[in-house]
Amino acid sequence: MDNRNDVAPVVTLGQWIVTLIVLAIPLVGFVMMLVWAFSNGTNPNKANLCKAYLIMTVVAIVCFMLFGGLAFLSAMGGASQAGM
Repeated sequence: MDNRNDVAPVVTLGQWIVTLIVLAIPLVGFVMMLVWAFSNGTNPNKANLCKAYLIMTVVAIVCFMLFGGLAFLSAMGGASQAGM
């Protein structure tokens, strides 16, 4: 097993609370998520959280667009048939 000496400092409860509050702010949270995810000076635990949060945000947006688009097309198809 690999013995590593590069252990990241523990992120405290207060730091996690501040992180989650900042991420909850709509535009600022997205920008900070990108900064924390890809910055070299960020704690690796916080960086991994932000990377996972970013992936889940992209998945949610894609699902919303896919299912919203299908619902829109379905509604438009029904509206065009009702008008005939």
